[in-house]
Amino acid sequence: MPADDSKEQHDDLFEDRFARALQDAGAGFGPGRDLAAAGAARGRRLLARRRAAVLAGAAAVACAGVSGALLLPGAGGADDPRSVTAASTSTSPAGSSPAGSSSGSSPAGSSPAAGTVDAGITAEEMIRTLKDLLPEGTTSGEEGAGSERHPLPPYAGLVYDDGEGGGAISLSLNRVEPGSNQARETTTCPDKALVRHDACRTEKLADGSRLMLFQGYEYPDGRADTKWWAADLVTPQGHHVSVSEWNAEAQKDAPVTRDRPPLSMAQLRTVATAPAWRALAEVGPAPEKQAPPEGTDTPPADPSGKAIRRTLVSLLPDDVEVVDQGGQDTQYAFLVLDDGQGASLVQINVQADMSDVEDQLFGADAETLPDGTKVVERRGPGEKGGEGVVKWTVDTIRPDGRRVVISAFNSGAQHTDATRETPALTVEELRDIATDPRWRDVR
Repeated sequence: MPADDSKEQHDDLFEDRFARALQDAGAGFGPGRDLAAAGAARGRRLLARRRAAVLAGAAAVACAGVSGALLLPGAGGADDPRSVTAASTSTSPAGSSPAGSSSGSSPAGSSPAAGTVDAGITAEEMIRTLKDLLPEGTTSGEEGAGSERHPLPPYAGLVYDDGEGGGAISLSLNRVEPGSNQARETTTCPDKALVRHDACRTEKLADGSRLMLFQGYEYPDGRADTKWWAADLVTPQGHHVSVSEWNAEAQKDAPVTRDRPPLSMAQLRTVATAPAWRALAEVGPAPEKQAPPEGTDTPPADPSGKAIRRTLVSLLPDDVEVVDQGGQDTQYAFLVLDDGQGASLVQINVQADMSDVEDQLFGADAETLPDGTKVVERRGPGEKGGEGVVKWTVDTIRPDGRRVVISAFNSGAQHTDATRETPALTVEELRDIATDPRWRDVR
């Protein structure tokens, strides 16, 4: 869920939903180092409170080129334990088993290292299964990891070439709590007002599984022509299979090798829904339910996205029309407004308690109102590549720690060009909305 109104406020939250295996700002998915620091601090606090690392969704694999690095999103670089180097630069027919063992797994016949998960999924199984499901072609740069790295998810990554140019393909395998918000959001398509993409659809399979097929771009700001296609499957049992592919030999910072990723959407669907992944997922560790550490307070409940959206609509001036709207289960909502002068995106986060990062968010320049609410106003350019886009933000925190931050843009989406000179809401109107007492009662 979004932790601030940074440039990853929602589209990168969606990307983070993918970046946990598609999901997820993510992405978002900032306009300032203070916001990024606040998000990190809140994340550390919630992690300590809930021991939630093992419940995080699968991390998407940033597939590297033939001798490059394989980096899980969120990893800190080459020295990060989640970053591994591609084990092989050899080319082998798709569908054949990789030679030798891959980094991150125990060699055949050896015992798992101390502290690892015993009798689980191996890297070799992940790589072999992925290759067996690919159409005829060649692969290189195979890499993977098994369940011995729990809570990091098993994954496989490689470069696949069908004769038309190499493209990176990665797959991660995880378990989520059936029926949870995470399970539902993982297969929910984003709104085009927030995430640049060509197509997305969600379908329900005969066994009750949900499958999302997504055709988008690696860079929301359009600075490169790298396309990112993905399939995300969640079964009723909580098996979570995520497959991504690109029209380049690496997810980022690699030249485009072909017009589109190598697998068609039908082929991508076949890979994601293959029964072999469900069998492997059953072998891997199930999501762990753990109580908060003793003596740790349960975090206050964040308000629902629907309640936030309803409240925001009720606070709008009379001269604007809502032409699109959406959000997520908690904390975040967005509207696209039109006052007759063009579309204007407005997005808002409402968080129950941000007291522990208040000093990072609100410095000495913050205004303090008579009731103790702190207010900061910001005006700056958009951050998603839209030509001429500006972003106006009002950020507030109340004495009880409830934070309301609202931003408006002079475009119907951050990644599209400006549709008007200024946003549909003035900074004064944003301020009135953010400081309205009704937010205290939104649950």
